[in-house]
Amino acid sequence: MSAIRPLPDFAISLAFFTRLPLPHFTITDRKLGEAIWAAPVAGAVIALVVWLAAMAADAIGVPLLPAAALAIAVSLLVTGCLHEDGLADVADGFGGGKTVESKLEIMHDSRLGAYGAAALMVSILIRWSCIASLLQNDALLPGLIAAHAGSRAIFAKLIRETPLASQSGLASTVGDISEQSAWISLGLGVLALALLGPFGAFVTILVLVLLVLAFRQLCMRQIGGLTGDTLGAAQQVAEIAILIAAASIAS
Repeated sequence: MSAIRPLPDFAISLAFFTRLPLPHFTITDRKLGEAIWAAPVAGAVIALVVWLAAMAADAIGVPLLPAAALAIAVSLLVTGCLHEDGLADVADGFGGGKTVESKLEIMHDSRLGAYGAAALMVSILIRWSCIASLLQNDALLPGLIAAHAGSRAIFAKLIRETPLASQSGLASTVGDISEQSAWISLGLGVLALALLGPFGAFVTILVLVLLVLAFRQLCMRQIGGLTGDTLGAAQQVAEIAILIAAASIAS
């Protein structure tokens, strides 16, 4: 079992999950699988950047709804649409494919179909409205941290407990993930969700468990396992659920 190395692992996670301008570093003896426990920490950094953008817009007098839209735009820039791309591909593949092979082929296609476009629109619309509500109720920062960190805390356990649907995609390059890493990642996610308050965190965790289990079962039935795209889609589903919970609590 590989030991946890906080600084290198955080650097690897931040470099993979964001497009932030980082100092150049070379870490040749670590794979993403060994560092993925730090994905929630990278999520918290993303949340902070998005919050700063929303606060800056609000400070110069940008109205509530456009400020929320700018926050969404910043989140897309910071992450490079990494998970949105997965959501769109999964929607196109699961919605348009007839066989496992055709679903995987559609998911590998860079072109955007009707199912993918609709999924992206729904995802962005829900997140935009939740961010506007959180901003209006002065609860944006804890809501964003809970959503971005909590939604990325599921990666390690999901990868560890689910077979791969393809041996050629991004998910196949992650490497081994230890049980320790998976539980540390989940623990960090729970800490982030605690910002929603005891009852809010408890209910949100229950909802997330059900959603992740249902999504995992969907992936198994549709394509026989996980791909990098399905992991991105899972993150989007979890982020949406947490933002809805946070907005509901704050209202």
